[in-house]
Amino acid sequence: MMTTIIVIVVIVLLIAIYAGIYNGLVRARTHTQESWSQIDVQLKRRNDLIPNLIETVKGYGKYEAGTLEKVVALRNQLTQIPADDHQQTMEVSNQLSQSLKSIFALSENYPDLKASTEYTKLMEELTNTENKIAYSRQLFNSTAANLNMKVQSFPTNIVAKLQHFVQIDYLQVPEEEKSVPKVSFDN
Repeated sequence: MMTTIIVIVVIVLLIAIYAGIYNGLVRARTHTQESWSQIDVQLKRRNDLIPNLIETVKGYGKYEAGTLEKVVALRNQLTQIPADDHQQTMEVSNQLSQSLKSIFALSENYPDLKASTEYTKLMEELTNTENKIAYSRQLFNSTAANLNMKVQSFPTNIVAKLQHFVQIDYLQVPEEEKSVPKVSFDN
């Protein structure tokens, strides 16, 4: 009789531990998915702002049409990437960020553009959005690290394997952004 009670208690305890570990893994995966969603929201916001910026810039001077076309092409490419391809989404997003930097610098060559309230407002919104994208990337990597630790750590790795939880790849900084910028005061 006592042996049966002990066996039942052990089984209930094991089930409770398994359920707790599984729920922790689900929470970690959900937080990672949510943090990716935050990146997606900010990318959408930036994509919505870009056409207005392009139209505003087109109205001022003869700027490189190629740069504007590249921004539009990258924006369109970003909207065509499958939702689950996070790495490609971030690669194209990084290229778009680089292209936007050259448009940000445009106001230095066109004082009238710099004085435009519409341009200034769009630049502020895009800058804020770029900052939110950077923060969201950090959050994604943090939540991915949390999930990855659970997937690799004992005893959660046993439950993770049984329930097909996998590690999430971190978002990487592009190589060109890792290099130290060259500063020169020579003309």
